[in-house]
Amino acid sequence: MPRPIFQLFDFNTKINYKNEILAGLTVAMTMMPESLSFAILAGLPPLSGLYAAFIMGLITSIFGGRPGLISGGAGATVVVLIALMQSHGIEYVFGAVALAGVFQIVVGLCKLGKFIRLVPQSVMYGFVNGLAIIIFTAQLSQFKVVNNGVSSWMQGTPLFIMIGLVALTILITLLLPKITKAVPSSLVAIIVVFLVVIIFKIDTRTVQDIASVGGGFPKFHIPAIPLNLETLYIIAPYALIMAGVGLTEGLLTLNLVDEITNTKGNSNRESIAQGAANITNGFFTGMGGCPMIAQTLVNISAGARARLSGIIASLTILFIILFAYPIIDKVPLAALTGVMFMVAIGTFEWVSLRLINKMPKQDIFVGITVAVITVWLHNLALAVLIGVVISALVFAWESAKRIRANKYIDEDGIKHYEIYGPLFFGSVTSFLEKFEIENDPSIVYISFKESRVSDMSGIDALNKLTEKYRKAGKQLKLTHLSADCIQLLKNAEGIIEVNILEDPTYRVAFEHEKLKPL
Repeated sequence: MPRPIFQLFDFNTKINYKNEILAGLTVAMTMMPESLSFAILAGLPPLSGLYAAFIMGLITSIFGGRPGLISGGAGATVVVLIALMQSHGIEYVFGAVALAGVFQIVVGLCKLGKFIRLVPQSVMYGFVNGLAIIIFTAQLSQFKVVNNGVSSWMQGTPLFIMIGLVALTILITLLLPKITKAVPSSLVAIIVVFLVVIIFKIDTRTVQDIASVGGGFPKFHIPAIPLNLETLYIIAPYALIMAGVGLTEGLLTLNLVDEITNTKGNSNRESIAQGAANITNGFFTGMGGCPMIAQTLVNISAGARARLSGIIASLTILFIILFAYPIIDKVPLAALTGVMFMVAIGTFEWVSLRLINKMPKQDIFVGITVAVITVWLHNLALAVLIGVVISALVFAWESAKRIRANKYIDEDGIKHYEIYGPLFFGSVTSFLEKFEIENDPSIVYISFKESRVSDMSGIDALNKLTEKYRKAGKQLKLTHLSADCIQLLKNAEGIIEVNILEDPTYRVAFEHEKLKPL
């Protein structure tokens, strides 16, 4: 029997429609100025940013792997394309966006999204805190004005008006939840500040000071670029980096929402949905994008838990583009800035500051490093990658130091080495230093009951050790090897000779008597 459409798309049958609709409207209001700003920053038409917000939001909300996740024209991915826009133009950008979508779909189909689990908590803290700082500092640009192409800080009355309206927005956002949670406080703050500006005819910056949001429905457009290897050579690096940045930010945001809502998203499905949305962007003149952590947190804090809020947000943006732009053009930027300030404050992991004296020093270093790189380079994927690499190296070093050996000689005169800790590239040197070849008896057993051979470096170490014992006229036996260690050694039979013997004393015994040096 076919499943109902709401089950096919994972729609929650217990949707709080009021929360979802109001959250979607709030998200649309906060997403629009950001998408416009990043499009202009990249030298793209402003509508490319809004089209990306609509296309990304709609496709990922319906088909994505995480209800409540909001996608749009994010700066993290658009920044990657600035150089391509400057060197080859907008058509190549659209081609790169579509190709990035292909890469993301491949990642999802190959089920590689699970590798986001390798990101340690310290890296997550650094990523989120760095992103919170970026969100906060990005709003400071709203306190600047441009005269004759020169940007400068506001002064005098315009500055005081801007600060006052931002403060009013923050005040409403903070106080309203203490009175009622029936409507999102951020949406109420935007409406109130909008009405105050209209009623009292306050002269302040509005959305139309960035760009007008009016336009038509996005049209199908095949990127006008040559279909040859030279074009692929040009756009592939940008597409690959964009895909990586989008997936990194998206899957980390997915994990964050999982923690907040105590539910489980599907990272591979989200990767495929992102890819499909970016391919659509490439053929409908959108600048592409990925999940947006700030707007996602606005959505979640407004009480949204289903897919409906994301659909409402994207359709609202389309409605504004087609019909309501005269009104939205007049929304004060101060109201949107105030909401984003609160998002930045809510995004920051304040608990990480309380735990800083209780965390291991290496975790503190990793968290700070990731945050600094995130803020300094605005490259979330690179920051997370560096954090994971540092964490992996620290883990390898700590694991290498933990390998040890318990030594004893039994009643038959056989010496036993009981190894504790993994034998891998980092612990090989310490492992080899445990053995006293010259003083050992003629038969030596090495027990791996509490250890395992993890890689080729471990095999090489066993090969060298066995050769040393052989030259000394002594016999070495390896015992209690696990099934995966046995398979690893059997796979090396083309390089070394491995004899598997059944030993009545042990469940599994390996005897390396004729190992050839590697």
